[in-house]
Amino acid sequence: MSLFDLFKKPGGPRIDPLSSDAASRMAAIHAASFARPWSTLEFERLLGERGVVGDGIFLGTATRPVGFVLSRTVLDEAEILTVAVAPEARGKGLSIPLLERHLDELSRRGVRTVHLEVEEDNQPAIALYRRFGFRETGRRQGYYQKPDGGRAAALTMAREL
Repeated sequence: MSLFDLFKKPGGPRIDPLSSDAASRMAAIHAASFARPWSTLEFERLLGERGVVGDGIFLGTATRPVGFVLSRTVLDEAEILTVAVAPEARGKGLSIPLLERHLDELSRRGVRTVHLEVEEDNQPAIALYRRFGFRETGRRQGYYQKPDGGRAAALTMAREL
């Protein structure tokens, strides 16, 4: 149990591990968040992989997440594969407890270093990651396809747990 659990209000947001049952909802949230969305099948496969950790944030008694984070672990390192929040739930600070709980779970699993990449223009995500102590470690030019057909660089970031 984390500190977040002690102060959680009944009917407030809760964070639970995800299973492949959530794959279609995750695909819908991802499609609303990224120019190159992942399919339901891709999420089902990821959630079935050994070493993949998925956490979702749920509102009230809802059975479908309004946001999620997925990571892949290998030995004492992890890579955050994706973080997404449904458009109707954005701007409410939900990504903060979600990422806090996820990083706590990774730490409990023996992860010492977490890596991620983020589009250089995604300022809300970059601010979130910096808030959690992630530091830029590199740049991949032209990594992301933008909706208009252009390309954007990816910032690589990491932090120790």
